[in-house]
Amino acid sequence: MRAARFHDSGDVRVEDIESTPVGETDIRIEIEACGICGSDLHEYRIGPHITSREPNPRTGQNIPITLGHEFSGTVSEVGAGVSRIATGDRVTVEPNIPCGDCLYCEDGKYNLCKNAAAVGFHTGAGGFAENAVVPEQQVHVLPDDVTLEDGALVEPLAVGLHAVRQSGLQAGDTVGVFGCGPIGLTVVRAATAAGAKRIFVSEPNESRREVALELGADVGIDPMDQDAVDAIKKETDDGVEIAFEFAGIGPAFNAAVQSTQRDGTITVGSLNDSDISTNINDIVTTERKVVGTNCYGFPPRSFRTEFDAIIQSLAAGDIDTDAFITGRIDLKDITEEGFEALLDSETDHVKILVEP
Repeated sequence: MRAARFHDSGDVRVEDIESTPVGETDIRIEIEACGICGSDLHEYRIGPHITSREPNPRTGQNIPITLGHEFSGTVSEVGAGVSRIATGDRVTVEPNIPCGDCLYCEDGKYNLCKNAAAVGFHTGAGGFAENAVVPEQQVHVLPDDVTLEDGALVEPLAVGLHAVRQSGLQAGDTVGVFGCGPIGLTVVRAATAAGAKRIFVSEPNESRREVALELGADVGIDPMDQDAVDAIKKETDDGVEIAFEFAGIGPAFNAAVQSTQRDGTITVGSLNDSDISTNINDIVTTERKVVGTNCYGFPPRSFRTEFDAIIQSLAAGDIDTDAFITGRIDLKDITEEGFEALLDSETDHVKILVEP
């Protein structure tokens, strides 16, 4: 089969490789669509970072490795021990495979597992391929009224939902979102659904600001033209209650902190390769809270994962997926029309789907 494999920084090659055999509790998915994520771009730009030159301690896999973790498709083969999934099912994949043994897994905090292995980074499977073999436990069946394209958006939408839940946002709160890449935009959507009173977004890319407004933001700010902190404080009672930082740069983090009210909360979900400097007084003397958000999991007091919640919202027609999908490309074009296009600072794209 064809697969896009990461070899080194700036080096992703579409190659012919052998398909992985299906184990007793595995399933094979013929992939319909896989989104290019910011973490894929991060790996392409400066990796190996999440992937490794050394064999992964759980999977034994190392680069070159097939990328892609936001994917959906149709089941074509199941292992002898599979009982929940059948051939022909339309599915999406929850990529992070917890170890099940660490103290975080024992407490149900699977997204904090110290030994997690991620499909598309640490296993022999990835969504930028014609098919992928994954454990049954990682698979969610899609209802008939959720398209396979929409299924490829479940993972990033679940990240946004988890971020909003982590923030403690309450209906009626004012919100600031700093950075409107795909995940920042899923946060805008989730904050709107959670009842945010007013949402401000700070994003230099005009196309992404426009999408944020389509998804429910009230005010779009270009931080290259105006001071986002001043703009927000002029239109609020000393700032927003909740801010989200998804830009991954120091000025955005500091603006997120300074734009919140005293006792406000800043939720950070961006990845950064360098240290960020901040004035700790902006946090200490104001009793602002800074919290991290990582992936998705089981909400407290619930047996339904955040993946399940997003799938239900998609089935109900509550999410405008057209606002997110701005490109569809063939696997052979993944470098120039995918990674390079998204890394262009002038890009009009939000989410590009690779359709193997």
